[in-house]
Amino acid sequence: MTQRMAKLDRTLKLVHMLCDSGEGLTLDEMAAGLGVTRRTAERLRDVIALHFDVVEDSDGRTKRFRIRDALRRVYTRPTAAEIAALQAEADARNREMAPQAALLSSLLDKTKAALDDREKRRVDPDLEALVRLQRSRVPAGPAVVADPENLAAIQGAIMAGQCVEFDYRADGADISRWRRVIPFGLVHGPITYLVGKMPDRDADPVPFRLDRMKNVRAANTSGLPPDDWDLDQWLSQSFGIWREEDHAVVLRVLPSSVERARQWRFHPAQELEETAEGLTVRFRAGGLREIAEHLFTWGGEVVIEGPDALQAVMRERLEAASACLRPLLTQHDVRAGT
Repeated sequence: MTQRMAKLDRTLKLVHMLCDSGEGLTLDEMAAGLGVTRRTAERLRDVIALHFDVVEDSDGRTKRFRIRDALRRVYTRPTAAEIAALQAEADARNREMAPQAALLSSLLDKTKAALDDREKRRVDPDLEALVRLQRSRVPAGPAVVADPENLAAIQGAIMAGQCVEFDYRADGADISRWRRVIPFGLVHGPITYLVGKMPDRDADPVPFRLDRMKNVRAANTSGLPPDDWDLDQWLSQSFGIWREEDHAVVLRVLPSSVERARQWRFHPAQELEETAEGLTVRFRAGGLREIAEHLFTWGGEVVIEGPDALQAVMRERLEAASACLRPLLTQHDVRAGT
C-alpha cells in the first residue's frame, strides 16, 4: 500500500471507530487504535470533523469524541439549500394549483420532520434566509385546477398495471364522454396531461387534460405500455404538447442574436450550424402553431427557412395578432384623414 493510500486507510478506519463507539474515544485511544502518534490522531479527527458531525463529550477530566448517528445519516441528511429548493417548487406548484402540489408539500413536510432538534438548529438560519429570498417563477399561462385525487387514481392505475377510465370533455364539446385508456405516462406543467392509448384501437397515444376529467378510476382491465415505450422520445416529436405530423424545421438566427441562441434550447434533438448569415437551427417536430408563437418572443431575430407550412402558420398568427392593434390603427387613420 502506498503512503497516500495508507493515510486514506487510516482516515476511513478512524471514521468507523468514531461511529461505532457509543461512549466516544479519547485522542490516546484513537492513536492506539491506528498505531500513530497522538498529534496525528488529532489532525485526522479535525479533518473528519469537517465532513461529519463529531461530538465532544467531557467529564471534566477526559474528552471523548464520537460521530453522532449512523454513517448513513451523514450522507442522507438534507442541506438547507436542498430543502429550500424543494420548498420553492412546492410553493410554485401550489400557486399554479397543480395536482402534484399536495405531493410536493407532503414530501417537504416529511423532509423537515425527519430532522432532529440539533439538525433543525443547524439548518434553520440558512433555510430561513433562502426561503425568504428564493422563488420558482410562475409564468403567465393557464389557470386551471385539476383534482389531486384524479392524479392519485391515475398513478395508482400505473403502479397496478391497469387501464384508466374517466369521463372526458374535449375542447369545444358541451358534454363529457366515457373513455378507457392504457396509461402511457403523465406530463406535468402548467397543465397536467395523461398520455393514453385506446386499448381497442390501432392508434398512437394522445394527451388528455386532467382538469377536463371526471369520475377517474382504475379499470378492471389490465393495461401496460410496451417495454420499448419511451415517453421522452414521444414528447420530442412535438414542440409543445399537441400532436400532429412532424416537419423538418429549419430556423436561421440573425447574427445579432447568435450568442443568445447558442445558449437556447429550441428542441431536445436540435442541430446547430454557424454560417456567415447567422446560426442555423434544425430539428424535427410537430406543433407548428406552438413553434410560431414561440418565435414571437425573438422579436424578428429568427427567420423561418422551412417548412412552408410553418411560414403559413406564422402568417396566420401575425394576422391574428394584428387584431389587437386594429382599434389603434383605425384611430390613427381617422386622425390622418382629418
